Formats: sequence, structure tokens, C-alpha cells
Amino acid sequence: MRQTAWAGHGAALLTILIWGTTFISTKVLLTSFQPVEILFLRFVLGFLALCLIYPRRLRLGERRQELWFAAAGLCGVTLYYLLENIALTYTLASNVGVLVSVSPVFTALFSHFLLRREKLRPAFFAGLAVALAGVVLLSYNGSAVLKLDPRGDVLALLAAAIWSAYSLITRHISSFGYPVVQTTRRIFAYGLVFMLPALLIFGFRPSLAAVLEPVNLLNLVYLGLGACALCFVTWNFAVGKLGAVKTSTYIYLVPVVTLATSALVLGEPVTPLSAVGAALTVAGLALSEHKKGTAS
Repeated sequence: MRQTAWAGHGAALLTILIWGTTFISTKVLLTSFQPVEILFLRFVLGFLALCLIYPRRLRLGERRQELWFAAAGLCGVTLYYLLENIALTYTLASNVGVLVSVSPVFTALFSHFLLRREKLRPAFFAGLAVALAGVVLLSYNGSAVLKLDPRGDVLALLAAAIWSAYSLITRHISSFGYPVVQTTRRIFAYGLVFMLPALLIFGFRPSLAAVLEPVNLLNLVYLGLGACALCFVTWNFAVGKLGAVKTSTYIYLVPVVTLATSALVLGEPVTPLSAVGAALTVAGLALSEHKKGTAS
């Protein structure tokens, strides 16, 4: 049991280490592509990679299980990323970073009140509060002025809630007992299908020449193979081993990884305020994990 838990924690940490660095690739690609184009291309690459890794077709034991995969694809692939990207067009990136990071709170509340699976203790809420305070410090860093825009901020909160729903759905899918690569591939397939209307609405006209540019191609491969194919598999694996609530708390580490990557790759300074924010985030994660309860 302990080895299984450590495997889940390791998978969650690996996922966050990669997801925390994807902003660099996305920032580079946004000079040549629209957000919806990056989103579609990266998930197509991820889907193809998973097909090569595990080409065997997934045969479901029950037909109604298909609905769970469709819901996971709609929530975790299509809605979450579209809502996050649209939110960025209305409000500050720092606002979105803070609001999306409340996803663990939604996950815990959904699991407790809707599914009756998670027994929440004071230490859990204390850890969430400390970690969220750290995220706020990391996001604003004392330089940004808090400007609220109801449209963007509501969309960011909806994205956080949608990701929480995705985590709980994949927790249920893990109970089916199918290989995690096959389940992730099926989720990607539904996500791409649900994404098609968005391509028509927002426009999908990526330039082949732009795709084939070495810098763009490398970043697309990183996002497709690393952030999508690998990370969704490891995240779903972690949810299956640890539960949706415990795994979701790792989301708080994304700004910490982003801070470190910004300093190492882009040469951005690490201020005392951001260092305190990083420390609070890690401390909050540790505090929220220090409890005796049943994972969702």
C-alpha cells in the first residue's frame, strides 16, 4: 500500500513539474498560432503518441461506461482549456493563475458534499488556505495591481470547477480497471471531437510553414508528447492511486515550478515576496496532506 501511494505521489509530482514549464512553450507558440490552434495540435499529437504506445483497442465491459469517457473528454480536454484561454482575453494572467488554482478546493467540496467520499478535516482546509495565500503572492508578486473583470474571472473559476469535475470523473474511470494509457487515449479522442465546434467558431488556419519551423515544431512536440500524452497518463494514474482530492492539491505547486523555470530559463528575478509565496505553497500542500481520512 505504501509503495502504491509513493508511486501516485511520484506520478503527480512529475506531472506538475512538466505542466509548470509549459508556459514557456505556449508563450513561444502564441507568436505564430492562435490559442485554439495550439490546443488542437498538441492534443492531436498526444492522441497519436498514445496510439503508437498502446495500439490495442479498448473494449468496454459496459456500454454506459462510454458516457464517463465522453464526460472526461469534454471537461478535462475541451472545456477546461477553452475556458482558461478565453478568460485570459478578458482578465489578467495573474488573476487567472490565482482563480484556476482553487481547483483543489472545488475537488474537495464536490467529493465531500456530492459524492460523500471525502471526510474533510480542519488541517485540510488550513493547508488549502496557506497554499492559496502562497499562490496569490506568487501570482501578483507585489507588482501587479488587482483588477477584476467579471467575465474573465468567472470563466477562470468555471475552469477550476471543470478541472475538479474531471479529476472526480477520472477517479471513477480508474475503478473500471482498464489500462491507464488506453483510458487516457479514449478521453483525448472525445476531447478532440468536442473541440471541433470551437475550431469553427474561433477559426483554425495554422500555417504548415509555421508548424515546420524548428522552434515551433519542438515546442509543439513538447506540449503534445510531454504535457499531453505523458502528463495526462501520469495524472490519471495518480488520481487512481491517491484519489482526486489528494492528487488535486499538487496543482498548488504549478506556480512554484513556473517561478523556478522563469528564473532559470528566462532570467526573471526571484523577489523576496515570490520566495515567501513559494514557501507558503509547499507548506500548505504538506499541511493539507497531513490528515487521516479516506481519499476520494
